[in-house]
Amino acid sequence: MQPRAIKANIFLLITAIVWGTGFVAQRSGMDYVGPMIFNAVRFAIGALSLVPLVIWSSRRGPTLPPGEAASRGFALRGAMIAGTILFLGVALQQIGLVHTTAAKGGFITGLYVVFVPFLGLLIGQRPGLGGALGAAVAAAGLYLLSVTADFSLAPGDSWVLVSAVFWAVHVLTLGWLSPKMDCIKLAFGQFAFCSLLHFIAAFLTEEVTIASLQAGWFPIVYGGIMPVGVAYTLQVVAQKDAAPTHAAVILSLEAVFAALGGWLILGESMSGRGLFGCALMLCGMLVAQLWPTKQRPTETV
Repeated sequence: MQPRAIKANIFLLITAIVWGTGFVAQRSGMDYVGPMIFNAVRFAIGALSLVPLVIWSSRRGPTLPPGEAASRGFALRGAMIAGTILFLGVALQQIGLVHTTAAKGGFITGLYVVFVPFLGLLIGQRPGLGGALGAAVAAAGLYLLSVTADFSLAPGDSWVLVSAVFWAVHVLTLGWLSPKMDCIKLAFGQFAFCSLLHFIAAFLTEEVTIASLQAGWFPIVYGGIMPVGVAYTLQVVAQKDAAPTHAAVILSLEAVFAALGGWLILGESMSGRGLFGCALMLCGMLVAQLWPTKQRPTETV
């Protein structure tokens, strides 16, 4: 393996660790503030942490050829679209984490890896046998992890499951926007707009006090700088040299680190049934990404 590929995989692993432990910060932050203001402040911090990179990116000049670079208006609309989808995914996830554990939240969120191929059907992408098999295995794991005795999803898990759909939509949206825009500026724009929407929601639905923000400053600051600012930047840098399939597999390990962090830091525990469900969900994610796909034969002229 080439040194650049090794470095990329290390960066991706660090990203998975940071994102996984970020669930612990998100879970513990709910002890001090509401979900909307928590996200509003941490995404504002995440956006501010990217300001030096935005300045550097502006000074080095455009990274795309003039014919391929998006107009300023398109870039603004793109950041607003991505930020809105990100807001929906993060808001629903954070509401769910009020009523579920960091471990379960991490594994259920990770289902976006399975949802992406199926949502791709809307734009003409077929999921293939691996996607279908991975979804079936992950669904069995979700049943063991979250379905209650009356055959309904636990309330918090339901919110997180819906958020995973929006995470999948967000992945597809970034796949459409990133080739047309500067990735750092896109990240900054979507974080800033996501923060704005959360601030509006917070002041409409929650009681916001300076004292509560001060009490929960550590999970808020950590959640802003590490999972939002640092981890996203590492992902962008790493995926320049990492194969998409390998990247998705390594990043899906965030669910494992969420469970480990919840156990070590928050003292969360899980039944044998739940652990087996988590194992099936992780297997489903890996199958969806690693199952070999048939290459279409190229036409000869």
